[in-house]
Amino acid sequence: MNLLGYLEEDITIKKPLNLKQVAAQLGVSTATVSNAFNRPDQLSASLRDRILKESAELGYFGPNLAARSLRRGESGVIGVMLADSLSYSFSDPVANQLLQGIAEVLVDKQKQLLLLSSGVVSAQQSSAESLPDGFVLYGALAGNAFNQILRTGKPVVTVDFESSGTASVNIDNEQGAFTIANHALAKQQHPEVAVLGLRLIDAGRVCRLTAPDITTHSGEISRSRLAGYFRAAQGLHCSISPERIWHIPVNSPAQAEIAAREALTSLPRPTTLLCMSDVIALAAIRVAQSLGISVPSELQVTGFDDIPEAARSTPALTTVCQQSLEKGRVAAQMLLEGNPTTSITLETRLVVRDSCL
Repeated sequence: MNLLGYLEEDITIKKPLNLKQVAAQLGVSTATVSNAFNRPDQLSASLRDRILKESAELGYFGPNLAARSLRRGESGVIGVMLADSLSYSFSDPVANQLLQGIAEVLVDKQKQLLLLSSGVVSAQQSSAESLPDGFVLYGALAGNAFNQILRTGKPVVTVDFESSGTASVNIDNEQGAFTIANHALAKQQHPEVAVLGLRLIDAGRVCRLTAPDITTHSGEISRSRLAGYFRAAQGLHCSISPERIWHIPVNSPAQAEIAAREALTSLPRPTTLLCMSDVIALAAIRVAQSLGISVPSELQVTGFDDIPEAARSTPALTTVCQQSLEKGRVAAQMLLEGNPTTSITLETRLVVRDSCL
């Protein structure tokens, strides 16, 4: 017999042990093993530690989630579908606050969190989408992801966008933008206004808008914020022309600095920068300082979000608090409580700090 033959005889594929087999080898009941993994409060600490240790030595690390899901009709997992990539979402402070709020509720309710991105189209992701008991959908999803989630028939709560027949959690973006723009422009007689916008058009580079871009339809919340800026400006008899509005495709400091430098070296130089995110506004302040432009005496800067860095910057940033943490909490609670068609609009709050007094 050749070497391969010996190997084929010697190799045996060991199937994973199930709960009943593990209990028999440990000399305890199946309920005791199950409690060790799922209900630790039912056992003494020493007994649970022993069972977990000896189970691991046998190669058993707890009940199979998929099998348990089939038996119970639920998995105990909540899916969060993000409009952006996972790597981008982890770097975005607003998305981080939202996820923190969701996680707080899920931990309290002993649920697990599964993160998915609408930009991923694969058989593996399709399989993963079948596991959660329900979904929180954050932002305007890419492609056919929204309809695909709806076809699962599972409960859905949307955040930062609305769809008839589903529960949603939003803020009034237009009113929030109106309030901060009105605050910034009301005390200036002839303000030179520039807008550093986010995802205003379908373009992958930083650029100025054109007149046709103003009427282009978009599902992005930035369009509501732009409408709020326009409404405030019109009420104060000042104008914001398209060429004074910059499109920034990604909410990143690097791209924001490109737009801010273009705006602050244009003529006439802006006296007010209305920024559609705190990340953009903080980048604009850094660029202004590098150009020797004093904030706020020569340039008023406003943001939107109220991320933690807004209060810590120098000068501290005037912004709109959109309650990202609370949005996450409310969305998770709505999903778990089974409110399938409730729509909630959280209040925004103007936060006045040194960058625009």
